[in-house]
Amino acid sequence: MRLKTKIADCQVIDLGKIHSRSGNITISEGNKLLPFSVKRVYYLYDVPGGAERGGHAHKNLYQLIVAASGSFDVKLEDGFNSKTLNLNHPYTGLLVTPGIWREIINFSSGSICLVLASELFNEIDYIRDYNVFLKYKNDSSAF
Repeated sequence: MRLKTKIADCQVIDLGKIHSRSGNITISEGNKLLPFSVKRVYYLYDVPGGAERGGHAHKNLYQLIVAASGSFDVKLEDGFNSKTLNLNHPYTGLLVTPGIWREIINFSSGSICLVLASELFNEIDYIRDYNVFLKYKNDSSAF
């Protein structure tokens, strides 16, 4: 089943922060703040200056993208609209819904991009060609 998602379905979520003199902590438990249970966690680091990550969409996967350290921009497209958000706090995350093209760009030096995903890796869930993505989004018979 295809989900008819749009950029408005993607949102920045405040994960909260517990502050103490010895440092801060942010906690994500189960699916209290997220509309999915986390089945996979990965992170991007040592991204060379000028490099881009992402450049794909998912058919069913939800993700929470967090700037665990440093900053970067996430460009979102739904086939009709686009929006770029800057992530730069480890206590906020960007919820990206299925059917949204994403590119992660403008990594600061030493940045770490942490991703919490709703599913295990499945190559079949990826749309890696932008023109195929546009066809996927514009095929109204699929909804």
